[in-house]
Amino acid sequence: MIIKRILLCLALLAPSALALADSPAATAPAKRDATTFSESQINEITSMAVLQRMVAGYEKLKDDQRLAWTLKRASELNPNSGDMRLALALTYARMGKKSETYDLLLKMKEQGYGIDLSDDARFEKVTGTEAWGYIVESLNMNLKPFGEGKVAFELPKGDTLFESIAWDAKRQQFLVGSVREGKIYLSDKQGKLKEFISPADGSGLWSVYAMAVDAPRDLLYVTSSSSLYFKGFREQDYNKSGVFKFKLSTGKLIDKILMPTAQGGRSLASITVSKQGKVYFADALHNEIYTIEGSLPKLVIANPKLTSVRGLALSDDGDTLYFADYALGLFGADLKSATGFAVNHDPARLVLGGIEGLFYYQGNLIAIENGMSPKRVVRLALSKDGRSIEKMMPIDIANPAFTFPTSGTLVGDELYFIADSQRGLYGQYGDLKHPDQLKAVQVFRSNARYAWNEGGIAGTSQPAQRLPATQPAAASAPAPAAEKKN
Repeated sequence: MIIKRILLCLALLAPSALALADSPAATAPAKRDATTFSESQINEITSMAVLQRMVAGYEKLKDDQRLAWTLKRASELNPNSGDMRLALALTYARMGKKSETYDLLLKMKEQGYGIDLSDDARFEKVTGTEAWGYIVESLNMNLKPFGEGKVAFELPKGDTLFESIAWDAKRQQFLVGSVREGKIYLSDKQGKLKEFISPADGSGLWSVYAMAVDAPRDLLYVTSSSSLYFKGFREQDYNKSGVFKFKLSTGKLIDKILMPTAQGGRSLASITVSKQGKVYFADALHNEIYTIEGSLPKLVIANPKLTSVRGLALSDDGDTLYFADYALGLFGADLKSATGFAVNHDPARLVLGGIEGLFYYQGNLIAIENGMSPKRVVRLALSKDGRSIEKMMPIDIANPAFTFPTSGTLVGDELYFIADSQRGLYGQYGDLKHPDQLKAVQVFRSNARYAWNEGGIAGTSQPAQRLPATQPAAASAPAPAAEKKN
């Protein structure tokens, strides 16, 4: 099978933005006095970077009116950002605009956002009404745990920073990757660890960020980077990264697919392999998706409008690659016809930003959203053509174990994933800031078939069925093009 590289071609978030994307109006505001901008001028801006600078400037000047216009425009371009919408609601509240504040918070409640505003003095000017009491109660309801999943087992406490987990079905054991040690451990379903692969074995592994198992071919693929988190970091390895290919049964190194160096380094944070044995992995820093040809990486998808590519998932036939952009939502690439698409859905009901892990399961996508409030696991039922979400079923929401869930692996009908990687205990230079707060790492188990026959939340603009509004929305934006299979 010959793979041809075709770069992703993304549209902007809305037709109006598309028309202005490359026009002088899109950049001209940066050269004018922003303190005089009208709402219509702000609505012409399509650059999130420009809007973010304007937000900071208006906050400093205490210009709430222009701050509100700017946050509203930024929210239109980035409909998955709950933080941005909350900032807009706060601005409305500070201006004493009750109706605008209430309307926005009610929409966030319908999308599934959970926020505790019960004692938030910043909303003082809009409190004291029956409607406000309803809003506060509703947003708090969305913070309540939902689902039947539970902690399956714990990994030992230590300075390991476990962020990846995979499953070896033949030997009925998990593989767990350490960012700090560059090691891969074997684990049973009780969390008992046994060292399997180590940099000292001669593999040269650095920090382990993601793993994918190709059981039929007895292969294990590992993405690894020489990061500052790695205890064995050496200056001569700075900026090095790649995919390491091992024999799954023995841990013997078969090949290294090293990446060309790139400015700012690389973050190979996700990898997947099709049932046909084709491997795809993503660089979240440069927003590129690669495959492997021979012993070389080959660029498949890239676009400067992407923000941070995270989870990857392949359809069972290997023809469709789904991927999550942390800010912009879900997209797909038809690898057979070399076309790309945004996964269609109703953003008023479904928030698809903040997805870290993504998995294909029987015509559905299972997503781990650690950038959503509350953090959650959801099942997204795809249309027959795989280009739309017909309904969404929450599987597990706001579980106390979800401190910072990251990657996972499907084991039959069960999704196992790291519920708290404890990444927040480390500084920007990889140093452990809070060793006293280290604890056992919890591995959570969610049932992918939970409430399988329930209606769920409508993914398009049809009415919702038989489920409370505890869910969220995504960007109906970027429309990609993919790589072609011959």
